[in-house]
Amino acid sequence: MELSEKYLKLVSEAKAKINEIDINFVRKLINDKENFLLIDIREESEWENNRIPGAIYLGKGIIEREIESVAPNNDTQIVLYCGGGYRSALSAENLQRMGYKNVYSMIGGITEWEEKDFPLNTEAPSKT
Repeated sequence: MELSEKYLKLVSEAKAKINEIDINFVRKLINDKENFLLIDIREESEWENNRIPGAIYLGKGIIEREIESVAPNNDTQIVLYCGGGYRSALSAENLQRMGYKNVYSMIGGITEWEEKDFPLNTEAPSKT
């Protein structure tokens, strides 16, 4: 899908204000069992298809409304990911504006994660 210039400009402006994190470092955080929240912000249908093990789902359309239910402390380390790092950058900017201090957007998103053949959970998520 071709991304519009206006959208790319918006993402570029957001990326200038946020912190990004490399997928290799995210994998290290997971392997080292570090204490952080990994949040998949893609569409629910994307989440149901596959996700990074240990991730929770808070879609881009609801993350600002629901974030405090999973991260009541503004100092919580949060890593967001989407398909390619664009939507997560926009959401990271919003969470920073809400007062969260340790928010990161994963560079390359799940697309790069898959390209590196890192582990994925493809089982249907439990409906709780």
